[in-house]
Amino acid sequence: MVNMEQTQVRAPSLLDAILPMLVLILLLAASVILFGSDSSYGPNQIALFIAAGVAIIIGLKNGYSWSDLEAAMVKGISLSLAAVLILLAVGALIGTWLLSGTVPTLIYYGLQVLSPSWFYAASCILCAVVAMSIGSSWTTAATIGVALIGVATGLGLSPAITAGAIVSGAYFGDKISPLSETTNLAPAVAGADLFQHIRHMLWTTIPSIVLAVFGFLIIGFNTEVSADLEQVQQISAVLNSQFNISLWTLVPLFVLLFMAMRKVPAFPTVFIGALLGGVWAVLFQPELINRLVDEQLPAAVAVAKLVWQTLFAGFSISTGNKDMDDLLSGGGMASMLNTIWLIFSAMMFGAVVEHIGLLRKFVQSILAFARSTGSLITSTMATCLATNILTADQYMSIVMPGRMYKEEYERRGLAPVNLSRALEDGGTITSPLIPWNTCGAYMHGVLNVNPLDYLVYAFFNLINPVLAVIYAYLGIKILRLTPPESVLPGLAGKNS
Repeated sequence: MVNMEQTQVRAPSLLDAILPMLVLILLLAASVILFGSDSSYGPNQIALFIAAGVAIIIGLKNGYSWSDLEAAMVKGISLSLAAVLILLAVGALIGTWLLSGTVPTLIYYGLQVLSPSWFYAASCILCAVVAMSIGSSWTTAATIGVALIGVATGLGLSPAITAGAIVSGAYFGDKISPLSETTNLAPAVAGADLFQHIRHMLWTTIPSIVLAVFGFLIIGFNTEVSADLEQVQQISAVLNSQFNISLWTLVPLFVLLFMAMRKVPAFPTVFIGALLGGVWAVLFQPELINRLVDEQLPAAVAVAKLVWQTLFAGFSISTGNKDMDDLLSGGGMASMLNTIWLIFSAMMFGAVVEHIGLLRKFVQSILAFARSTGSLITSTMATCLATNILTADQYMSIVMPGRMYKEEYERRGLAPVNLSRALEDGGTITSPLIPWNTCGAYMHGVLNVNPLDYLVYAFFNLINPVLAVIYAYLGIKILRLTPPESVLPGLAGKNS
């Protein structure tokens, strides 16, 4: 009888570490080539399952038992359950906020005040301010972001560029907000003070967002808009005919933002916002509800059924215009199930890779070549990105590299804020660019734009890591615990 208990395990070889990642990259590339924009609706999940299978075989070869690997996968998936709960609540929120007129009202007023020439820049700035105030890129995207995608559609602007502006602004605000979980997590892992960490990040973050906004302004002023004033007026007229447009319908948004600023946890905040949207629909959209309810049921029961159905199945409307129907329909918990499938698949793969030590093998190989401060910081950020790709989780991309590199930073006399900033520059803001990462999958589910489509337009998320690497190699704002002796001579005085 075969002994299934774990025997003595062996450390993975470099080939062991490379093989699952290579298989994953090849399969994901094939997925995009064969299925295009539908790659996240099943093909990517299968790719992750197969790559996880390769990693499992390597683990078994190296002495891990099946029961041990299975336990690691279950634990890895369990780490994503908090994000899954938020995703389900966001689906419910989008549905009821469409029914209540909250999102249509945001779209209506956005069409009146946002000019196409500076729309992308304004979207970035607006999302940055909201995310900085509440400390959550996810909540910002699910509320302001959804409305801005609607406004972009009404103005005939690119959803992909708009999503890039939303992601750029949301992650800038999230990155420097003291209310953000990742902004607190990075210094905690590195052993740095929170506000010193935020001040140190400003040196790379502020120039990056300025360049990003400037990029969106250039695109906006050089974009030919397909929607004229008459088309905007027609869209506004449809919104007015289908919904009661009023500032009162924005109350659920203000309540949600208030709870977020008061640091109420994300899941109850979003779900309360969804329930409040259902109540607001009953109070402020009686004509719409009367058109949608089941007339065979008593009035009160029919209304309750409609709101209940919107929470799990989303909102659907027929205006006679297919584009408007697509714009004003969606949401519901069920709409997030594919995203949850993707997250579970990615977390399963990441859990196996982490458990059998493949990431640690990468780091050991990297440190052999990271002799200068610049190469060490660059290696840290590259490891954060690799962790985002392999484990599909933003928090893991901060915690794991932070633990792996902390001792090396201390050994070289580098202040902890250097490590904490590298963790954010390489981990936090690259997570929404990866389709199977929890953040990328979330943005796809909420904004309905594939991360591969908005990736090149997420200017802040692309510029910031590049700028951080340039700073590292030039020795700009590299803080030290002790005066440097040989690295980058002549820069010690102005950088300390």
